Amino acid sequence: MATPDEIRALGAKDDFLHFKRLEGLLPGAIRKITIAGAGTMGYSMADIFAQQGYDVILWNHRQPTLDKAKTTISAEAVDKITYTTSLDAFKGRDLIVESIAENLDIKLDFYRQMSPLADPETIIATNTSGLSINKLAEAVTGPERLLRMHGFHPRTLIPLIEIIKNAKTRPDVARTIYDLSLAIGKKPALVEKDVPGFAANRIQLAVLREALALVRDGVVSVEGADAVMKYGLGFRWACLGPLETVDFGGLDVFYHISEYLMPDLEDSHAVPELLAKKFQAGEYGVKTGKGFYDYAGDKAREATAARDKKLLAVYDALYGEKK
Repeated sequence: MATPDEIRALGAKDDFLHFKRLEGLLPGAIRKITIAGAGTMGYSMADIFAQQGYDVILWNHRQPTLDKAKTTISAEAVDKITYTTSLDAFKGRDLIVESIAENLDIKLDFYRQMSPLADPETIIATNTSGLSINKLAEAVTGPERLLRMHGFHPRTLIPLIEIIKNAKTRPDVARTIYDLSLAIGKKPALVEKDVPGFAANRIQLAVLREALALVRDGVVSVEGADAVMKYGLGFRWACLGPLETVDFGGLDVFYHISEYLMPDLEDSHAVPELLAKKFQAGEYGVKTGKGFYDYAGDKAREATAARDKKLLAVYDALYGEKK
């Protein structure tokens, strides 16, 4: 549940009614959720909501995908979820979260078919990684109820939920999803405008561009670039955001660094050369057994387990033991 400070930060005008709505004592509480798409992001969302006690339907247009999802969802949640290929899954729900193929035409066709089936008051959220929310809204009946609710893989361990409004999203819709994110133990960030890459990917790709430029130019190795982030910047940024870091370091200090460093930073608008070479070689990382590192044999499984162990430890250290 949102704290009074979080409510005020979102501009709530009637805290009492808002808290009652969150508690399910007034209309508008989110209890019945349908997740559309049973891929990795979809079934992991269903898993999280089901573990928190929500009424969850996982929909997919192909039964084999649902069957596969059942083998991956946690033991605590797998039997609490309803699995279906029926379009009835979109009727009478409080929230529908779309997590189907990351293809604009496919998503637009889906919204044209699905949104008229949903009740007028049903909130619709997309999990798109980067497609325009404004463009998707064009295919939605009632675009004012559409927004983006996007988690980050692995969803069960990364606390951020990025919420992006389209140009017509109602403030109360964004606030409801913000508070829903808090209710399931996540840390939401509200993005007010639909821009390419939204906020998280813009920041992430800006860092990646500079890191790959440094590797390309022989300034630092792949391992060295990762060490700088893991043991320095990333370690600090897990506790303080970049703007908080500037406050602690001193805006005067960062101003003077910016004077000489900004003109020298990588500012290419092309896909980074090293990333393009890996892509063209079919080296996609863990999923193919090779990327910037080698994941052959059991290395992928071992690397994934090590990653998850570290993420869980960080989560527990910063936010308390994860249930």
